[in-house]
Parts: sequence; C-alpha cells; structure tokens
Amino acid sequence: MNPMPGILAVRWAGALLIALRLAGALVLSALNRAEVRRHAGRPPAAVSAIMDGPTHARAVDYTLAKSRFGVVSEILDAIVLAAALFSGVLPALFARVSSLGAPGAAWTGAVFLLATGVILSAAAVPLNLWENFRLEARFGFNRSSLGVWLGDQLKHLALSLAIGFPLLWALLSIVRWAGPAWWLWGFALVFSFQLVMTVAYPVFIMPLFNRLDPLPEGPLRDRLLALGERTGFRAAAIQVMDGSRRSVHSNAFFTGFGRFRRIVLFDTLVAQLTPAELEAVLAHEIGHYRRGHIPQRLALSAGILACALALVAWLARAPWFNPAFGLPAGAIAPSFILAGLLAGPAAFWFSPLSNLLSRHHEYQADAFARDATGGPASIVGALRKLAEKNLTNLTPHPWFSAFHYSHPTLAERERALGGG
Repeated sequence: MNPMPGILAVRWAGALLIALRLAGALVLSALNRAEVRRHAGRPPAAVSAIMDGPTHARAVDYTLAKSRFGVVSEILDAIVLAAALFSGVLPALFARVSSLGAPGAAWTGAVFLLATGVILSAAAVPLNLWENFRLEARFGFNRSSLGVWLGDQLKHLALSLAIGFPLLWALLSIVRWAGPAWWLWGFALVFSFQLVMTVAYPVFIMPLFNRLDPLPEGPLRDRLLALGERTGFRAAAIQVMDGSRRSVHSNAFFTGFGRFRRIVLFDTLVAQLTPAELEAVLAHEIGHYRRGHIPQRLALSAGILACALALVAWLARAPWFNPAFGLPAGAIAPSFILAGLLAGPAAFWFSPLSNLLSRHHEYQADAFARDATGGPASIVGALRKLAEKNLTNLTPHPWFSAFHYSHPTLAERERALGGG
C-alpha cells in the first residue's frame, strides 16, 4: 500500500489543527475583550460590591493588556509550532543527534527530545521577558529582578537536563526491551516518577527557587492547626513561602500526600488576609483533600497518561505519521515529539471538559470551607480581597471562561456559597 495519501492527509491535518486552534483562541479573546469593555463604564452590582470604581478600572486595563499580549503570544506560538513541524528543522536535528551513536540508541533519542524541548522553550524567552518586566511590572505585580529571573531559567534548564535525561533514557530503553507492549511498562515508569516527585518536589526542588520558613508560633499557627485537627487533616508542616520576592500575586496550596503533606502559604497571602480569612483559604485547600479530589485527579491523570502512551505506540508503528513531517517511520523519539506538539492544538478543544470538572471540585471545596468556618463570610471575604489584589476579571465572556478558567467566576462562587 502506498503510504503517500496518508502522509499528505497527516500534514494537512496538522496544519488544520494549528489553524483552528489559533482561530478559536483569537475569537475567544475578541469576545472577552468586548464583554469586558461592555461592563467597563457601568459594572454590574455584584462587581461594584467587590471593587470600587478606580480598582475596577485598573482591573479592566489589566485584563485588556493581558488579552492583547495573549493575541501576540498565540500568533507567535502558532508560527513556532508550524515552523517546528514543517520547516525541516526536526529531521535535521534528529539526523545530527542520531549520528552521534548507534542507530536507535536510547541515549541519542533522549538527547533529541531534550534538545527539541530546549529550542522550543528558548523561542518563548522574549515573550516571557516582556510579560514579566513590562506587562506585570506596569501594573505593579512583578518584583523579580532580571538576575533572579535569569537564575530561575538556568535552574529550570539544569533540572530539566538532570532529571529529564535519565527518565527519557529509561523510557526509550523500555521501548527497545519490551516490544509492542512497551507503553504499559512506560506508563508504570512515568506514573511512578510522578508520584515520587509529588513527595520530592517540595522537599528538594522548591527550596532551590524559594525560601520556605515554618509559620511562626502564635495565634495564627494555633488557629490553622486547630482547623486541621477538627477537619481530620494533619500536615507535616505549615510553611510560608517568599512569593513576594518575585510577584505580588498570592496563593496557598498543599503538596505531598500521607505523612509528607505540607501546607504552603505565600507571604503575600498572609499579609493580605485576616486570620479568619486565612483559615477559610486553608479550609478550602483541606476541602480538596477531604472530598477526595486528589486521588480523583491522580486517577484521571493516570488514565490520560496511559492513553497518550498507547497512542504514541500506535502512531510510531504507522507508516504515515513520522514521514509526514520528514522523520523516519518507526523511530520512537520523533513520534513522542510530534505527538506532543500536535496534542496542544487538539487538547484545546477539550479544555471546557477539564475545566468543568475542576470547577465542580472548586464548588465542593468552597462549600467545605463554608461549613468548616461556620458560614460563608470568611471565604467570601478572602475571595473578594484576592480578586481585588490580583485585579481579577470579574466579567469574562462565558465562552472565554469555559475554555480558560479552571475556577468559577467570583460571582458564581458567591451565589453557590449563599454569600451573594
């Protein structure tokens, strides 16, 4: 059978995926800008209850500036992706790296994957610089210096090489050893690695970027520990992270599982909220644990990973997939790269489904926080302050929200809580 028709179809399908993804993103962005401008002069009553006029005006300006930046970013991302797939740079790079070792060697495949990742990441550096030091700085959010930013980039690169190469080498070695069923063994390897990193990340990697100090003894620590006791959530430590070193934005989360759980609060969050509001934020995070969201997300992640590896295994055997982009049929490393590059444009259209599940979990965690703190006042107060401090867009277009917001809007959360 002549594979040429299949090769041409795959090339056209790849180009169509990129074009549709770009068109969809630009249309959603335009709809969102129009919705934001519509409410700019006369915000809804629910918005006026959260932000005063000058703050809402700044939030509108921030949203529109981010949207304009997003348009440029989407267009450049599409150009880089199209260039990677259709310019011949990947076949040239693969040929060059493969010539360094024996045909099909696992280590050359790992080098090819890492080199491609580094090149694609480097293409995004100018945009990242502009976003941090022009856009975020313009609205008073960026606190990082150029030295800190460059140090972060070098650390990320070093970690990618130090951790990524052994993992990819092991995965590609499994492909050669296990034969057609390699994806089952590969799933076991990668998923086990993810579980190990859940524990190792806060202990060994986070401290490379941020200082983590124990929450000082005092009424706040006692209050949060008491919350953990009465909600059945025990953590190894409550830590404060120096997030203000890089940004004014704030957050709270917990990492690890079992006896390795750690609660992490940004120092900006501690400064912005009252003790009662901090307790509500922590109760929200505990709600994710108590409602079983963590194992649910792990199970979903495992299912997606298994399906993705099975798909790569099938595509690598297809005589039309790799050759459609100038790469040798049956070579597994190129199949990983090509599948990964095409997955982004395809997955975009499924993002409302993942966001729907995430929003359901957020509603449940909010309800848990309300019940754990004796009413909606504290969690609503915390959400309102965070929206104000972060200049959150309170009037997104519903379609834009469906595709881009993993959390419900503040108005939706307040209605669900009975606080608005």
